[in-house]
Amino acid sequence: MRLSAIMFFTMAGIFIIDQNIKMLFVDGFRYYTECIDLILVYNKGVAFSMLEFLQEWLKYIQLILVIGIMVYIISMKKVCFAFPAGLMLGGAFSNIYDRFIHGGVVDMVYWHCGFNFAVFNFADVMIDIAVVWFLLLNFKPKLCKS
Repeated sequence: MRLSAIMFFTMAGIFIIDQNIKMLFVDGFRYYTECIDLILVYNKGVAFSMLEFLQEWLKYIQLILVIGIMVYIISMKKVCFAFPAGLMLGGAFSNIYDRFIHGGVVDMVYWHCGFNFAVFNFADVMIDIAVVWFLLLNFKPKLCKS
């Protein structure tokens, strides 16, 4: 029960924060600097626009995968995985929600200082942090006591 509650509230918090940030950009906010531009891009694929050819199917495939990950995390019954799972699932559900509402993921942070990097969003950052956290928990089992 504790695992589910921590995961759910973290997931809901990330989803709400990410969707509010994205609405600023959908509503017209832009900001430009020498290194980072805050712009609006609709990514129809996944990382670096890969798998864009899947079109409408992509959101359903992602939804099934994310629900599968959520079920797996809950079945593990390890509370130490609850918070990073909430970070990852909140970001993933927010990006999938974008696909249903906007036809693509709303991305806004564009790094172009020294080299051009992909345009990304808050949800992507939360997913990346969660992946690193999961790796730490798996490679350092002492960190996970439950």
